[in-house]
Amino acid sequence: MRLTFFGTAAGLPSKERNVTAQAIARDDAKEWYLIDCGEGTQHRLLYSRYTLSHLQAIFITHIHGDHMFGLPGLLTSASMQGRTEPLTICAPEGVESFVRHALACADVTHMPFELIFLRSDQPDFVCKTIDFSVTSHPLSHRVPSFAYAFEEIPERTSLCQEKLQEMNVPRGPLWGRLQHGEPVELDDGTTVQPEDVLQPPLPGRFAVIGGDNDQPELLAEVLTKADVFVHEATFTSDVREKVGRAWMHSTPAQVAEVAAASGVKHLVLTHFSNRYQRNPKPGHYHIEELRTEARERFSGTIDLAEDMGCWELSRTGEWRKI
Repeated sequence: MRLTFFGTAAGLPSKERNVTAQAIARDDAKEWYLIDCGEGTQHRLLYSRYTLSHLQAIFITHIHGDHMFGLPGLLTSASMQGRTEPLTICAPEGVESFVRHALACADVTHMPFELIFLRSDQPDFVCKTIDFSVTSHPLSHRVPSFAYAFEEIPERTSLCQEKLQEMNVPRGPLWGRLQHGEPVELDDGTTVQPEDVLQPPLPGRFAVIGGDNDQPELLAEVLTKADVFVHEATFTSDVREKVGRAWMHSTPAQVAEVAAASGVKHLVLTHFSNRYQRNPKPGHYHIEELRTEARERFSGTIDLAEDMGCWELSRTGEWRKI
């Protein structure tokens, strides 16, 4: 499972960071999924390994502009690049209206591919793709906001040659049919089921990616299944007390506490206020202060998302930046 960040800033872009967008994919697959699409996402995409022709679905966490203003341009570019496959956009109420009105106002009257909108603010929302089963989970923000849980669909496992030999299944087309989930009949009349000769399926990986939210504890239940937790940490606790809680964002301490209680191993913080910089100017804070605060409450791996930064969770559970 691979996560790539196209934008990690809160609200406003800076010279270091663009506004929110990230990709998730199954390892090094060309097929990928976009979570949020702030302005400028399609430009960041040009520096990545992903293309709009292989984009499988888009998931928008909420209607604030820094999470969706990039949609009309990205969709128009996909059209100009010749995409013809339908594209699913999973989003709460308001996103479809925004996209369709923006395209109409720009005189985009015909798209060569169908836009399929699914309301992710419905209580039983599930989107199943070739790679993931995705569910939405309500959060607490100034507008309806959601997290998405990506549960990997286990890949078809390989055949066990020892079992094939024990059951006298001849090498050739019968092996191929079993690999594709079809039962086969041998010359002696014996029926061999795929599950008789397939290796046990590998466990699927699980990532929870949150939108803007001031109550990370709302995700406590779904996090018990998660390997990776991506969540905003806009302000350190001291700064949030200064600016007030009206913006309804989380602190590293809040997120880390929930991650620790849920048993998550890998935490990625993102959506940073521009107060936090890698080389801070007078009156600003160092970005590492966010990690320091989280470390007081969480002993697993803690990463601070970076624009164009890419992390991977292997099938053996190894988490690394690549």
